[in-house]
Amino acid sequence: MREAPILLLDIGSGTQDVLLHLPGEEQFNCPKFVLPSPAKGVARRIMEAGEAGEGVYLHGRNMGGGFFRAMKALLDKGGRVAAHPEAALALGDSLDTVRSHGVEIAEERPSGCRPVHLADYDPGFWRAFLGTAGLEVPAHVAACAQDHGFHPGSSNRLGRFELWRKLLTRDCGDLAGLVYRSPPKEMTRLLALSESIGGGVTADSGAAAVLGALYDEDVRIQAEGKGVTIVNAGNSHTIAFLVHGRSVYGVFEHHTGMRDPKDLRDDLDRFRRGELTNQDVFDSGGHGCLTLDFPAGADFKATYLLGPRRDMLAGYSPFLHPGGDMMLAGCFGLLKGLDLLDG
Repeated sequence: MREAPILLLDIGSGTQDVLLHLPGEEQFNCPKFVLPSPAKGVARRIMEAGEAGEGVYLHGRNMGGGFFRAMKALLDKGGRVAAHPEAALALGDSLDTVRSHGVEIAEERPSGCRPVHLADYDPGFWRAFLGTAGLEVPAHVAACAQDHGFHPGSSNRLGRFELWRKLLTRDCGDLAGLVYRSPPKEMTRLLALSESIGGGVTADSGAAAVLGALYDEDVRIQAEGKGVTIVNAGNSHTIAFLVHGRSVYGVFEHHTGMRDPKDLRDDLDRFRRGELTNQDVFDSGGHGCLTLDFPAGADFKATYLLGPRRDMLAGYSPFLHPGGDMMLAGCFGLLKGLDLLDG
């Protein structure tokens, strides 16, 4: 696949960061874009409908729910919101929960409701966007997005962390387990995204960012030696991995907004020493922490920072710019993941 052009997308809540990888082209000459996220576009269309005095009918498929506030604002003003059962999954895994917000579930568009299409990836948009620049949509697309997963009978925090636990225990921490040719059934958003892009490789955005750090040759060399701690401080979640060779020996995930810089530094110091417990993190509102027995000689002291909220850890460790652009860490992580799957 690496011998053919690939469209790589990191779909966040605020932006979608995009790299069109062209084999044989200098990396810095490959087209790249930072665009508003699909959810931002959905939010804008909901607000436009409300301003026109119309309700909205959400149709399409599961995607990121970053338009929830715009939808709630319309409902609070007495506006009408209806959703097709499949599209409603973008607002919650339970249709009863979606209904509790005031959303009607309907197979057909009700009268007076403007249709609003939901999708993390819209082939028509990309044909038009790239065509305007004189570029073609490549046959291969890979994408990452944050996915809490569907965990009936369990909290999303516990359920999401269980996915990381499986990586360390079932897959022996193999880095290739961070990317999916076919996502696990629990990851409903990634399953919809995989279908939208034509069955291409997908990954959770936190995992892709960590793999993006390993796209940097200096980080890879450090990982082969005493190991590295890679931290992605995202807008919503901060996730850190302990990596030695091509294996993960520890995972930590917390909500960025629930930790001040001192708390986060203390968490990370204890994490890389293997002293932070899962209960410590869960009790403070985070997802969890898990570390395996460290390999001989590994200390994970070398730490690297990524992510839009990395300034809260300024001075803690070096900032990374994989491929020369921090915003494209997830895209370069997908490239790294493709190499791992092929290798």
